[in-house]
Amino acid sequence: MTARNTGARDADAVRVRAEGDVAEEALAYVRTKVDAIVKRQGLPPVTGEVRIAKAAAHHAELPWSAVADLRIGSAVVVVHAREATSQEVTDRLQDRLRRQVEHVAHDGSTTRRAVSPPWRGGQATDGPASGIAGQTDARSA
Repeated sequence: MTARNTGARDADAVRVRAEGDVAEEALAYVRTKVDAIVKRQGLPPVTGEVRIAKAAAHHAELPWSAVADLRIGSAVVVVHAREATSQEVTDRLQDRLRRQVEHVAHDGSTTRRAVSPPWRGGQATDGPASGIAGQTDARSA
C-alpha cells in the first residue's frame, strides 16, 4: 500500500493523502471539505496533513478512517474519524475538525496560563472569588 500525495497549496500547506484503495472523487471531496475549514478568515497559517484510508479487510465494520494532523499557528490539532463510507468519514472528520479549529480560533492565544494573584502583580477580580457579597471591609467603614 503506497500513499498518493495530492499536493500542497499556497503558504497554507495542508496535504491530503490516500492510503489503500481510495478513489480520486473521495480525495476531491476530502480536499473540498478540509479547505472549507482551513481557508476561513482570521486563522493563523495552517500546515499539516490529512490522511484517508480504506481498510484492506473486507469484513471490517468501519473500513474507512481519516486523520487530520494540523498546526494552526502554534496550536496542534489532531482529529480522528472512522465510518462505513468515504463520504461519511469525511463529513465526520469535517465536523470534528471544525469544532477544534473554532476552539483554537476563539481562544485568542493557544497557551493557557493561570492568572497571577494580586499580590504577584495580577489583576484583582470583582467577582464572588474576591470577597463575600454584601460584606464590607471593617477598615474602610
